Amino acid sequence: MVFLAISEDGLAEALRSAGPVDGAVWCGSNAISEDDYRARADGNLSRFVYSIDGSDAAAIADALQTIKEHHPGQRIWVETLHEI
Repeated sequence: MVFLAISEDGLAEALRSAGPVDGAVWCGSNAISEDDYRARADGNLSRFVYSIDGSDAAAIADALQTIKEHHPGQRIWVETLHEI
């Protein structure tokens, strides 16, 4: 399973859900700084060089296309942000 995290909180949750081995997590540059990304020891996190705004359908579509190329046939979970 692959996760696309949009926010910092979503990234933390996706990393917990993905576990250290089985799941892959992708996020935009707004979810984790480059320094924090480089400091991570595990290899299940991939960071886009651009930020992903949860309301930008085109950015999400582009990210999903890239993820599909790297993880063909896998289910992708996308974080959505809803205000209550």
